[in-house]
This record gives sequence, structure tokens and C-alpha cells, in this order.
Amino acid sequence: MARQFTLGRNERLKSRKAIEELFNGGKNFSLAPFRVHYLLMRGEGSTANSSKIEFGVGVSSKVFKKATDRNRIKRLMREAYRLQKNFLVEKLNTSNWKLRLFLVYTSKDAINFNIATAKLTLILNRLIKIIDENTSANS
Repeated sequence: MARQFTLGRNERLKSRKAIEELFNGGKNFSLAPFRVHYLLMRGEGSTANSSKIEFGVGVSSKVFKKATDRNRIKRLMREAYRLQKNFLVEKLNTSNWKLRLFLVYTSKDAINFNIATAKLTLILNRLIKIIDENTSANS
């Protein structure tokens, strides 16, 4: 079966309530130029509309005044994530966890796609290690 490199509607983190829960109750770490907020939850059961992972991105409007600049950075971040997320999704499918993930771009300079891809690889590898640690701790 071929891998799907999609970022569907059910994988996007849109709910204000879910985002507040993530920022208030989740954990975070920094890997320049990103700040990563994540929340691991027990995956009770899956319905047709639910996903193992919910993902969102954000860019400061104080740093990037023009919406076109913010939208370009968010688009690059989403594209880099979309192409690399399958390893993380496979790890979540083998474990009994769900993940909410939000990336905040913190640099004052614009980013290019190659740097975004390289940094996102490091972020996803770190999240896979965190999932492994939580899986082994709860076993």
C-alpha cells in the first residue's frame, strides 16, 4: 500500500478548546527556529473522523507584519510536516497514544524549505523518542 502524503481536515488542529488545552496542559521544547508544543493523550478508540495526530502552526504577527510573509512561512512548515509525518503516524499507530502538536515559528528571519525540512526531521525524531519513553514507562 502506498503511503499517503496528505494533511486532511481531520488532522488539523483547529478547535480553540483543543488549542487552549494543548497550551495549558501540554509540554513544550525549543529547537530553533521552532517552539514545539505537544500533548500526548491515551487513544481510547478511534472513530472514522478522528485521527491519531492533530497538527497546527503559528507565526507571530508582531514579527512578520505582512500576512503574505506569515502565510508563506506557515505553508512551508505544513508542507515539510506533510512530507515527513508518516514515521510519527506509524509510531502512534503501533502505540496507544494520540498526539496534539503545534509548531510556533520564533525567528525574526524568513525560512527556506530546506531548513524547515531539516529542523522538522529533528523535531519528529525527538517526538518519536518521547512516545517511546512514555510507552515503555506505562508498560
